[in-house]
Amino acid sequence: MKEIFVFLIVTVFIFGGAAFLMGQAIAETWRPIWQNIVYGVALVAAERFFAWALFQAPPFNPFAILLNAAVIIGFALLAYRLTQVRKMVSQYPWLFERAGLFTWRAKDTTAG
Repeated sequence: MKEIFVFLIVTVFIFGGAAFLMGQAIAETWRPIWQNIVYGVALVAAERFFAWALFQAPPFNPFAILLNAAVIIGFALLAYRLTQVRKMVSQYPWLFERAGLFTWRAKDTTAG
């Protein structure tokens, strides 16, 4: 039960929120998507340290590291894509329109 509490509070809420903000910041500055993975690994290391220091969770548990990495990097990639779509549609409204939550498409300029 303690492990689930640590996972939800530390990994999902605290570091997942930080990863979401990180993904937005990377997309806002037009940096490449792979930087989410590099910075996400750093967040995973910080998360494992906090889980160990505050809740005595094992710091080098491979399953926990992979699960936390998937959640943290997943939040970052989700925020990156949402921000990228929003920016493309808002900064280039004459070229693109939203085609869904995660995509955009070129506007049809032949109609008229």
